Amino acid sequence: MTKGNRKFIATAATAALVASAIAPAASAAAKDFTDVPDRYKDAVDFLVEKGAKGVSATSFGTNQSIKRVDAAVFVANVLGLDTDNAPASGFTDVPDRAAGAVNALKAAGITSGKTATSFGSSSEITRGELAIWLQRGFKLKGSADSAFTDISDRYAKAVEALVANEITNGVSATKYGVGQQAKRGDFAIFLHKADAVKPAFELSLMHTNDQHGNAQNAPKLATAVKEFRAANPEALLLDAGDVFSGTLYFNEFEGQADLQFMNYLEYDAMTFGNHEFDLGSSEDGHKALAEFVKAAKFPFVTANVDFSKDSLFDGLVEGTVAADAEDGKIYNAIIQEVDGEKVGIFGLTTSETAEISSPDQVEFKNYIEEAKASVKELQEQGVNKIIALTHIGYDDNIEFDNDLELAKQVDGIDIIVGGHTHTKLEEAVVISENKTEPTVIVQANEYNKYLGTLSVNFDSEGVVTTLDGELVDLGEVAEDAEAVKILKPYKETIDAMQQESIGVETAVALDGERANVRTVETNLGNLITDGMLKKAQSINPNTVIALTNGGGIRASIDQGDITLGEILTVMPFGNALGIMQLTGEEIVEALEHSVSQAPEQNGGFLQVSGLKFSYDSSKPAGDRVVSVEVKGTDGNFAELAADQTYAVATNTFTAKGGDGYDVFAKAYADGRVSEPGFVDFQVFTDYLTGFETIEPVTEGRITDLSAE
Repeated sequence: MTKGNRKFIATAATAALVASAIAPAASAAAKDFTDVPDRYKDAVDFLVEKGAKGVSATSFGTNQSIKRVDAAVFVANVLGLDTDNAPASGFTDVPDRAAGAVNALKAAGITSGKTATSFGSSSEITRGELAIWLQRGFKLKGSADSAFTDISDRYAKAVEALVANEITNGVSATKYGVGQQAKRGDFAIFLHKADAVKPAFELSLMHTNDQHGNAQNAPKLATAVKEFRAANPEALLLDAGDVFSGTLYFNEFEGQADLQFMNYLEYDAMTFGNHEFDLGSSEDGHKALAEFVKAAKFPFVTANVDFSKDSLFDGLVEGTVAADAEDGKIYNAIIQEVDGEKVGIFGLTTSETAEISSPDQVEFKNYIEEAKASVKELQEQGVNKIIALTHIGYDDNIEFDNDLELAKQVDGIDIIVGGHTHTKLEEAVVISENKTEPTVIVQANEYNKYLGTLSVNFDSEGVVTTLDGELVDLGEVAEDAEAVKILKPYKETIDAMQQESIGVETAVALDGERANVRTVETNLGNLITDGMLKKAQSINPNTVIALTNGGGIRASIDQGDITLGEILTVMPFGNALGIMQLTGEEIVEALEHSVSQAPEQNGGFLQVSGLKFSYDSSKPAGDRVVSVEVKGTDGNFAELAADQTYAVATNTFTAKGGDGYDVFAKAYADGRVSEPGFVDFQVFTDYLTGFETIEPVTEGRITDLSAE
C-alpha cells in the first residue's frame, strides 16, 4: 500500500462504532471524589456519565495505573459497544463483570488480547497499548511530526494520530512513554478528548478510473474491494470512466467482460469517459455502449453529455437528479443515502471527447455551467455532501476542462473523483484557497493497478474537516477466488487470440534489441513511430512529428507472421498516446536530452517519425544536435524553425516528463498536451493491419556524425 492521505485541518476522529447499549450514569461525580484536581474534572465527569466508577466511593484513583480489564470497560462504555451480544472472545482470564466489554472490543478489532486464550486482564495497560485501542476504536486519523524516540513501528500510526488530534503530547518532548503504565486520570482525559473530535458524519468510498479493458486484474481488485468493504460496510464504489478500449478483452467483448466484474463488485455509480464513445463511427454506432448501460447493475451519472440525438439511448436517459436511481439508467445526478445521510453524486465528461473520440451525435455541454447547476439542484434537495465523478483530467488542457479548474470555479463540491489523465494521486489534493469550503480531489492511476480509498469527515454543515486515504497497490493483493472463476472463460479466449497471427507478415526481422533501440535508429522504432504519427494525424491533422522512448520498446519481432502476443511483448506497459504542442526550440532541447548519453545506452533515447536529425556524440552533452529537419505534408523535409509551434505525438509517460524530459513536463504543466489516450499496442496493431507484408528499413532519421 502507498502512504495514506492522513492530513487536512489537524485531522479528527471518525464516527464511533454503532452504539446499541449505553451504560447508565453512576451516581458519583468528580466533585464526590477527593483525588480529582481541576485538570481532570471534566474528563472524570464524562466517564462517570458513561458508567465509570471510582476505585472507592471517595477516590477515582486518578494517579493509579489502570488494568487492562478496567480499560476495556471504559472504552466499551464510551464507544457504546454492544456488550450484550458480542461473540465470546475465547479468553479464559476475564472476570464476568468485564466479559461483555472484552468480547465487544475483540469483535470490533480494537484488541486481540495477549494470546489466543489470555486477555491479560490483571496486567496494567501501557500508554502505547492505549494509543492503539483509541486509534482503532475511534478510527482516529492524522499524522504529525514528533521528536519521540521511543516509538516502534507497532505504535507509530496510533501515536501520530493521538498527537495530531491533540489528545496527548507525550510525557516529554522526546518521549511518548510507550512502555509506561497509563494512569486512570490521564486515560479519562484521553477518552474525553477522543470522543470530542468525533465528526458529524464520515463518508468512505472506493474509486477506480481508466480501467481500459484490463479485466485480467479484476480478481485482485475484487479482493481489495471486499477487504475495504468489510471494514467500511457503507462505503461507496465509484468509477470515473474509460472502462472501454485498450486491451484484447475490450476488442473481443466490447466491455461486457469488465461489466460482469463491475456488477459482481456492486459499483454504486459510473460516469462516461471519452473512450466509451470510441465505437460511435462504427457500423453499429454506440450499440455496445448502450448494451453496456442496459446490463449494468448500477446507475450512470453525467450532467454535461447530451444523448438526445442518438436513438440507441432512448429510454435510458432520465436526465434528472434521482433519489431512487434505477440500475442501467443515465442521470445528471443521483442521491445516495449513506448511514442515514444524503450524498449527492453528479458526473462530467470531457468536452475534448468530440475531438479525440467518435461521439457521433452525442454532444457535450460546458462543464462549469453544468456542474454549478447540478450542485444547486442537489442543495435544493437538502444535500450538502456532494461528489463530482469526473472524466475531465486532473490537470489536462485547460482549453477544455480539468479537475483543478472545476474545484476552483465551483463551490459546493466536496470531493472530485477523477479520471482521464491516469494521474496517480498518492495523496489527495485539497483545494481551499479563495473557496468557502474545501474540495478534495482523488484519482487512482490506471488499468486496475490500484484501488483508491478515501474516508472523509464532515461537520454538521456538510463541510469537509478531515480525510484519510490511500491507493491500494493491487500488485500486492491476492486474487479473489470467485472472480478468478468469472475471468476464466474470458482469459482462455484471450490467451488463444494472443497466439494468432494479426494477418501481417514482416519480410525482415524487426529490431527491438535493448542495446539498439536505446542508442540508434532501428526499423522497429521507425515502424512504431510511423504508426503513432498516423493515429495522431487522424485526431489532429496538423501533427507532423512522432517520438517514443527507446526504453518503452522491450523486444524484437522475428521475420514471418506477426502475432498479438509478440506485439504485447514489444509493448507491455500499455502507454497511451498524447499530442504535444511544442516550439522548434523545445524540440531541439528534447533531442539534446535524447542523445545526451550517446553512445551509451539510454532509455530516453528517442525513436522518431516525421523528422530527421544529426548530432555529434563527441561534443559536450547539451550541445550535440547539429541539424533538425521536419517532413512537410508534401513529403519534403525543411529545416526546423525555432519559433514555430509543432504538433508532436508521443506516449503520455514521456509527455509527463518520464525519462527526464523536463521540457515535455513543462508543456504538460502548461496544458499543451492533449490526451486522446489510445493505447500503444492497439495503435501499432491497427497500423500494421493496413498492410499485408512489411519491410521497414532504417533511413537516416537519426545520424551520429561522430560515429560516421
